Amino acid sequence: MFFRTRTRRSRTLIAVAAAASAVLAVVLTLALTVSTYDHTSPRAARAGASGSVTGTDCRKVKCVALSFDGGPSATTPRLLDILRQDGLHATFFVQGRGHIAKYPDILRRIAAEGNEVGNHTWTHPRLTEIGDAEARAELTRTQDAIERITGTRPVLMRPPQGRTDRKVERICRELGLAQVLWSVTAKDYETTDSALITKRVLDQTHRDGIILLHDLHKGTVPAVPGIIKALRQRGYTIVTVSQLLAPAEPRPGMVYRP
Repeated sequence: MFFRTRTRRSRTLIAVAAAASAVLAVVLTLALTVSTYDHTSPRAARAGASGSVTGTDCRKVKCVALSFDGGPSATTPRLLDILRQDGLHATFFVQGRGHIAKYPDILRRIAAEGNEVGNHTWTHPRLTEIGDAEARAELTRTQDAIERITGTRPVLMRPPQGRTDRKVERICRELGLAQVLWSVTAKDYETTDSALITKRVLDQTHRDGIILLHDLHKGTVPAVPGIIKALRQRGYTIVTVSQLLAPAEPRPGMVYRP
């Protein structure tokens, strides 16, 4: 009888220990997945700001921001033609090596036609995985090139692959750059199917969202006219990221994600 009691007690202790371990694992997982940077949404940013808005006021209309990463590229002029024909502007997070350096005239046109230009680093590294000096150089070199070509220094950046942390936040704050993530991705880097790209965008889009596309991939630019048409039919007004935030001003270091 004593042996059975001890056995039951041992099994109970083992069960309790197992349960405690499971709870601890969940707590640790949550701790690791909690954002380690300051962030807010476009809607919250607007709610915390006051003042008037020139042009589209996303407090009053159903907005979505359209953004493109990784250019400029040889396909960007066709995209700019589409935007101009539709009377729209987008936000272009441009990359240095192989893009700004190769197509300065296209970057100049992006800015000249009223589109917003943001920083997407020089060589597209994961900023969280490189040192402070290297991360700062990636952003600063791109800032300098954009300013030299367009005459304007960006106030927005998009971290490659969306990877950011306190270090990146601090460096961006020092450089005067707000960080912009997204809520819609068509994963256009893995398909050339324009119809599929369109479907993915429309399936994910909601008010105050930020759409991420890449104008350098083969299937993306052909999908844009259909995306624009469908979004308008659904009552969306297409804006730049800064228009989506207005009247709030982009805050350096802050991560904006819908």
